[in-house]
Amino acid sequence: MNPTVKTRIKRFTPLQRIFHLFLMFTFLIQGATGLARMFVETSWGKNIGYVFGGYEGARTVHIYVGIIMLCGLTLHIIYLMVKVNWRRFPSSLYGPDSLIFSPKDAKDFFQHIAWFFGAKKAPHFDRWGYWEKFDYWAVFWGMIILGGTGLLLTYQMAASRIMPGWGLNVALWVHRIEAILAMAHVFLIHFFVGHLRRHNFPMDRAMFEGSVNLEEARHERPAWIARLEQSGEIDGVLVSEAMTAQRVIYYVLGFAAVAAGLFLLIGALINVRYIHW
Repeated sequence: MNPTVKTRIKRFTPLQRIFHLFLMFTFLIQGATGLARMFVETSWGKNIGYVFGGYEGARTVHIYVGIIMLCGLTLHIIYLMVKVNWRRFPSSLYGPDSLIFSPKDAKDFFQHIAWFFGAKKAPHFDRWGYWEKFDYWAVFWGMIILGGTGLLLTYQMAASRIMPGWGLNVALWVHRIEAILAMAHVFLIHFFVGHLRRHNFPMDRAMFEGSVNLEEARHERPAWIARLEQSGEIDGVLVSEAMTAQRVIYYVLGFAAVAAGLFLLIGALINVRYIHW
C-alpha cells in the first residue's frame, strides 16, 4: 500500500494517545500489585509480588503508582478545563464531539439491542458510541473512588482523625470491590470490544495510531463521516497509514497489554478459592 495515500481518518490527538498509554501501563501495574497482595497466600500471588520486590515492595509500588495516576487525573481535568469553550458554556459541553451522555445515546442503546435480535436497523453512530462514553466515565469516576479510598488506606493515621475506625474497613472494601469491577470490565468487555471483535480482530490500532480506516468508519459510524463530509471538514482529518515498523510496535504493545490483562484475570479466577476474604 502506498504510504502517501490517505485512507484513514484521524480520531485521537497525540496527547489523547499519550493519556491512554499512561493509563494502560499504570492500570496494569496497579492490577498486578493489588492482586499480588490480595493473593499473597497463593504461589501465583507470591510470584507476581516477587517481580515488585515481595509483599511490601508490591505495596510501595502500588502506592506510588496510585499517586502518579491521581496526578495524571489532575492533569486530565486541567486539559478538559482548557478544552471547554467557556464563552458558550454550558451549551459547549454538548454536541456530536462531546463525551457527555445525551438522549440520543439512550435511543442508540435500545436500538442497538433491538438490532442484535434483528428487530431494527443498526443505529447511525456519530464520533462516539454510547459504550465509549460509558468507558470514559467509568474510568473517570473509578479513578476518583479508587484514588480517594486508596489515600485513606495509605495514610490511615491521618484518616483516623477525621473518620471512625470502621470507616477504614468500609474504604478497604469499596477500594477492593471497585478494583475488581474495573479489572473485570477492562479485561473482559473493553478488551473484547476493542480488539477481539471480528470487526477489529486481531487488534484495533485506533488508540495507538490515532486513526481508523475511513471505509470501516463509514460503515460503523456513518453519522460521523456524513457530518464531516457535509461540513467540508473531511479532507482536513484524513491521514496516511502508519509505517510498517510503527504498526509492529503498536501490535507488540497492544498484544502485550491484552496478554498481561488476561494473565491477571485467569490467574485470579483460578486462585480465588484459595484466599480468605
